[in-house]
Amino acid sequence: MFTGIVAAIGKITHIAPQDAHPDAGVRLSIEAGGLPMSDVGLGDSIAINGACMTVVVKTEQGFAVDVSRESLNCTAGLDALGEVNLEKALTLADRLGGHLVSGHVDGLGTVEKFVPVGESWELVVQAPAHLARYLALKGSVVVNGVSLTINRVTDVPTGCQFSINVIPHTINVTTLKHLAPGVKVNLEIDLIARYVERMLSLGSLPKA
Repeated sequence: MFTGIVAAIGKITHIAPQDAHPDAGVRLSIEAGGLPMSDVGLGDSIAINGACMTVVVKTEQGFAVDVSRESLNCTAGLDALGEVNLEKALTLADRLGGHLVSGHVDGLGTVEKFVPVGESWELVVQAPAHLARYLALKGSVVVNGVSLTINRVTDVPTGCQFSINVIPHTINVTTLKHLAPGVKVNLEIDLIARYVERMLSLGSLPKA
């Protein structure tokens, strides 16, 4: 589990195919940046742009993870060199500064708008139809591993658009600063919303 509070900005420095098969995954080498690595061991989980990955190699500068082709097909930002948001898995002693996050990307959104408004930035993301029911005013959503609060939701035929106010601190300590219209982002819906939807759907079924 994670909180969606980015601990450091790292960098994908090398991408190596696992083999020559077109469906093969890749190994990512990642510089950890300011992420403390002293307590990280092989097999530990680290969220990279919101996607939970397993540490398979630990180096002086960072670590490496293996990413399957399926994960590459379902996420954004793990197939190119550059900066990524990093967060280590929770311990029971950690503060829950954001909200409960599983590190499993539920779908890809598309940035529709990213503009400065006063001292902050307005981020508008188009979410796919299958996620629209989970996105609500003042609810939580994870965008590229960052826990954010939704300020507005507008339903559209292809899903919904949600708007977020991104404060300067978040801009400074995450990779959200690099977003632009047309860019794909990883989305994870609120964990509680997922269970509420499931319970409501079961409630409509006939009892045995």
